[in-house]
Amino acid sequence: MYSWSAALAAAREGVRTLLVERYGCFGGNITQAGVESIAWYRHAGTVDIQGIGIEFEQRAQQMGATDPEPQSQSEALNTELFKVVADTLIQESDIIPILHCMAVETVMAGDVINGIVTESKSGRQAILAQRVIDATGDADIAHRAGAPWRMAPKNDLLGVTVSFSLTGVDRERFLAHVKSNPSTYKNWALETTGKEDDLFSPISRILSKWPKRPGRFPGTWTSPAPGAGSVNMGRPHISMWSTCTAMMRPMSGTRGEIEGRRQAMWAVNALKKYTPGFEKAAIRTFGSSLGTRESRKIIGRTNLTAYDVRNQGRFEDVIGIFPEFLDAYGIVILPTTGRFFQVPDGIMVPQKVENLLVAGRCVAGDRISHAATRQMMCCTVTGQAAGVAAALSVKDGASCSQVDIGRLQKSMVSQGVRIR
Repeated sequence: MYSWSAALAAAREGVRTLLVERYGCFGGNITQAGVESIAWYRHAGTVDIQGIGIEFEQRAQQMGATDPEPQSQSEALNTELFKVVADTLIQESDIIPILHCMAVETVMAGDVINGIVTESKSGRQAILAQRVIDATGDADIAHRAGAPWRMAPKNDLLGVTVSFSLTGVDRERFLAHVKSNPSTYKNWALETTGKEDDLFSPISRILSKWPKRPGRFPGTWTSPAPGAGSVNMGRPHISMWSTCTAMMRPMSGTRGEIEGRRQAMWAVNALKKYTPGFEKAAIRTFGSSLGTRESRKIIGRTNLTAYDVRNQGRFEDVIGIFPEFLDAYGIVILPTTGRFFQVPDGIMVPQKVENLLVAGRCVAGDRISHAATRQMMCCTVTGQAAGVAAALSVKDGASCSQVDIGRLQKSMVSQGVRIR
């Protein structure tokens, strides 16, 4: 999602832009992992982001690719139709898209990145570029270019998920059951500010009764589609051993995919047995890729901290805002009171590599700040900013680390982004 946020932003600044995608569709965790809810934090008092992330949600709604999200004032995205939304936005731009193509190495001249090496059915090819944006989520390009990064110890990393959707669900009976057996955030969150405790949360009360083991948590549902007899389930998480290595080591990734589908079938059987409306439910789809929450994070020019995201951090090199929304490590803080922090340019700028920017969940920051910056809407902010910054650095003949912050902020505002 943040890769084409960056590509759209760069193209709108008038520079030639190539978007390389390893899978057969654009949209990232939405279309590949099957994550429907991208703004489930939004409530009446939320001061939200602006820019491309909101544009994605609005465009999907216009194209009939959304349903109301059950716990917020946002839209749940149809993960299949959103592929078409992505295609449409890209085709309307001047982006050159390449699907089924994976970056495997970097082209370097000292500490300056000059492009990437890719693998595809056509073989190994080099793509040269004046600027490169790493939107892999795992800092793959930054890592191969020699930029320093950090990663939490294996057992401290956030879990990965195989999302799945069901068909054959009696929507009305299920929603009546939810209404008579409401769940709230205090049923599962380990830490809140108190204001979240009594808000509705679409957690499965049946799955929440499962025995808790490390790395296994209850499940949530997102969008029971009207008339379709289907519902998307965002859980269960799978065991911690597959977390960070799942997408970086093929064998652990293989185990993670298989174990995730096995646990999903456990969940389906439990739902069919114990949840009204699910008696005739059957698997419709699995996410085509594991949903990864945490892996490598770069060491940036600026490193966001827990204090910044919990105390409305302000920065001179601000490139956007994000609400005070944290969801990870048992923490749930929802932005119901208008609080937000500023997102600084420096978290996208890696050390020891020039002309490379990083967008998405692998931007620089500590453990708790990751609970905010990993969120998909925040990733669209860093994606859009990376695209604009890369474009301006090309036009101005300056390296990405030396881009004029005033010009960057002005361009972000002109693209509809809120920075203050």
